[in-house]
Amino acid sequence: MNKDMKYIEKEKNYKKVIRTEILFTPLLISLPIIVSFFLFYDWYTRGLLLNNPAFNGELLLAAIILFGNIIFDIPFLKSLIKLSKKRKSN
Repeated sequence: MNKDMKYIEKEKNYKKVIRTEILFTPLLISLPIIVSFFLFYDWYTRGLLLNNPAFNGELLLAAIILFGNIIFDIPFLKSLIKLSKKRKSN
């Protein structure tokens, strides 16, 4: 009986974690993209148009944030879609 209660408790915690992860997904994906586009815009207006090479670091930082976010978000979204399909079928 004690093992069943532990299993039920773990299952409840697992569901809470998944629900929290699903709710934070838009924030986890959109916030780095917004920041990287802001850095691209800042580099474009202050670095490229004014010909100031001091803002080239912002270009590099924006590219790292954007591409890193894309690389890690695609598998994350695939796993969430697969999990939601799995839960719907059960």
